[in-house]
Amino acid sequence: MERQLLICLIFIFALSSCQTSGTPTSSIEQKIEISEKSIETEIQYTNIWDYIVKNSDTHKETYLDDVTLEFINKHLKNKDNFDEYLSNSYFFIYYVVQELEAANLPVELALIPFIESNYDPFSISPSGAVGLWQFMPKTGRFYNLEKSWWNEDRHDPYRSTHAAIGYFKYLFDRFDNEIYLALAAYNAGPTYLDRQIHKNKRKNLSTDFWSLNLNDQVTNYIPKYIAIREIIFNSEKYGVKLPEIPVESVVKKIEIPGQVEILNLSEYLDIKPELIYKLNAGYTKWASAPKDKSVFYVPIEKTYLLDSPDSPFENVNQINWISHKVVSGDNLWNLAEKYDTEIQIIKKINYLEKDLLSIDDTLLIPLSSMQSNNFIPYEMHIVSEGDTLWDIAEKYNIELAYLIKINSLDKNAYLQLGQQLTIGNKNIHRNIESKKRTILYSVKQGDNLYKISDLFAVSIESIKEINEFQSNQLMPGQIIKIAIKAF
Repeated sequence: MERQLLICLIFIFALSSCQTSGTPTSSIEQKIEISEKSIETEIQYTNIWDYIVKNSDTHKETYLDDVTLEFINKHLKNKDNFDEYLSNSYFFIYYVVQELEAANLPVELALIPFIESNYDPFSISPSGAVGLWQFMPKTGRFYNLEKSWWNEDRHDPYRSTHAAIGYFKYLFDRFDNEIYLALAAYNAGPTYLDRQIHKNKRKNLSTDFWSLNLNDQVTNYIPKYIAIREIIFNSEKYGVKLPEIPVESVVKKIEIPGQVEILNLSEYLDIKPELIYKLNAGYTKWASAPKDKSVFYVPIEKTYLLDSPDSPFENVNQINWISHKVVSGDNLWNLAEKYDTEIQIIKKINYLEKDLLSIDDTLLIPLSSMQSNNFIPYEMHIVSEGDTLWDIAEKYNIELAYLIKINSLDKNAYLQLGQQLTIGNKNIHRNIESKKRTILYSVKQGDNLYKISDLFAVSIESIKEINEFQSNQLMPGQIIKIAIKAF
């Protein structure tokens, strides 16, 4: 009996051991799963290109037609130029990849701005498309890209990226997640692509991208995309060393109280104003808009300066400027009285030689006649025969080193006749006009000077002046020059 009891107890103990042993086994399996997931999420990527390749959905497609091979060979002809081409994305591509992933879109869409703008936020096409993603005005407005006297959101790398993500979400939904159709629609417009698809359907033909009868621009757009993707995804095969761009943000978004002069910010951070303008290309004037706070993107290694209690941007910045659009009945006297300032200050700031105002002109006006608002505008010295940097510095009573710095000059460089040099000091008011670049525009059917001036946000007078027009008549196909506002 005792023996039977002992055997029974051993059996029960063994059975209970088997039952309880299931828990640790399950726990071990769970730990293994977690461990595997941790390893997966902690994969070390060498650079942003490695990240895009390893997280891509479509890189397995390898078919390369003759047109694609032609674009590949163009890139490979000069590998240094290709390296520079890719390097232009340094400050923006990580942000673009982040936004694409958050929207559950293919990360390789981060390559599209190379085709659209070469990752240049100041880019403007002859048809008026603007920024990294080349938004047209109408599409930009639909995706909340606003334009004011102070801002043009289509130039803003971050706002325009957010808008492009929204547009791609719509296109992927509309074209059943077919990436080539979505890209073709992005380039040519969804309505155009729908028409070509319906034509094929009526003929019982295939409706994939390669089967559609599309215009040359769209037909080449996908091969351009495949070409750059192919080189990046198979860089070793093509003997291409991709530029080092980290898989982390190299810029940081900051908020500064009040309105901020961009050149003051660049001087304090000790970085070139060109970089501040590039990172914050949505600002089209010398300063941010006069609001309670200003948003800027700056190199991440410089942000500690703005966290310092010694930062001049720690407290609200009282620039106190407004823009005033001249209407019928305005004159300098009533504007000076209305805004509590002086006529001479308005004239100096706006480079007015006469007291007469033109309707629809925009004036910058300080809001009071306090000493802090008595800015003198940047003066421009036009280099004439015999001028030297030393002579110019002495003439305007400024340091030679400062004259060289504010004009980004090489002290050993020769001055050119007619060259414009900026003269000023740290308390000087910045020129209200952005630097300009000249583009060529092909006049379309139905265009007139008013429509073109509105498209590019320039005055009719400036178009007529740069083209030496004697009349307002334009002809379709006519090529005209436009000095557009960039940095």
